[in-house]
Amino acid sequence: MIGYQKIVLYGMSTILVLLIFFMLMLAVTEMPTYGNPDNPTFNLVWERYVYQGVEESGGINLVSNVLLDYRGYDTLMESTVLFVTVVAVMLVWGTSSVGQKKEEKK
Repeated sequence: MIGYQKIVLYGMSTILVLLIFFMLMLAVTEMPTYGNPDNPTFNLVWERYVYQGVEESGGINLVSNVLLDYRGYDTLMESTVLFVTVVAVMLVWGTSSVGQKKEEKK
């Protein structure tokens, strides 16, 4: 019974990896060619940020306008992820040191 479960688990894992690989290859084929002037990186968003940023956001610093006004939610989520990562690392380090201290006392 255990051999059958391993085969099923390996089979499902292989199918999942192949499915993810297939989806990533589909995404790569949909990407625009490098250097094409119609690419999204060559759009007119930067002109709006530079020329209308002060009027739309009210700030003088262009970098702060983009980070806090145009991309505020993205910046908030990135900060949250970094904070959670630091807390998780501190918790992991703290629990290992507590376990070592208890073993040293015994």
